[in-house]
Amino acid sequence: MTTDTYTGGLDGAVIAVAGAGGPAGRAVLQRLAREGGHVIAADADPERLAEAVDAARYDAGGADITGEIVDLLDLEASQDWAGRIEKDHGRVDGLVHLVGGWRGSASFPETDLGDWDVLHKLLIRTVQNTSLAFHDGLMRSHGGRYVLISASGATTPTAGNAAYSAAKAAAEAWTLALGDSFRKLSGADGPTAAATVLVIKALVHDEMRATRPNAKFAGFTDVRDLAEAIADVWDQSPTEVNGTRQWLTPRP
Repeated sequence: MTTDTYTGGLDGAVIAVAGAGGPAGRAVLQRLAREGGHVIAADADPERLAEAVDAARYDAGGADITGEIVDLLDLEASQDWAGRIEKDHGRVDGLVHLVGGWRGSASFPETDLGDWDVLHKLLIRTVQNTSLAFHDGLMRSHGGRYVLISASGATTPTAGNAAYSAAKAAAEAWTLALGDSFRKLSGADGPTAAATVLVIKALVHDEMRATRPNAKFAGFTDVRDLAEAIADVWDQSPTEVNGTRQWLTPRP
């Protein structure tokens, strides 16, 4: 079990990362672990999760990173995951929500409402389940943080991205409501936990650059810069970050 001397920040923090498979997950796991965090990663794809955890653990010099397959579309499974983390480590200090997905169409009239069904599950229901599951534990922490990664399309939706943009906007609203709960339940001294939204246009990583060497990726956020921005959330006070949308790409 993790010691109970944690007083905030990343050193010694117990942080869950949802949707941790893939390049962004690898960068985030590595960054949090390098700062002394105890990182528990979850993903629906066992192979992707194992690759991300192994790579991040290697990059971080054998740091404390573990992986677990969790069905984040199931509220009870999400609650069980949060409960196990708190039982095993004595507390939970963060949930980073990296679960993603995209569906789009050539034009607005060609929108397939089946895309909405898929994106509702991936981009909204997983936020609902993780936020409800981790809410109380984050309130009990000295540095509880809930971090959602969103997209600029939620603010400036385009015709072919109606379902995606609407789902991202709903996830943002839900996360900001979580922040309002933290504020209201913390009393006059301000929030003890914080929920924040990091807004990107899209992500880029080394493999993408190697595949498309001539591409500019204008406005894209490198996964390492995203990981840095996530780590910075624990360096700021709850009052500074709770209920905020932080732009990592030029604001439209």
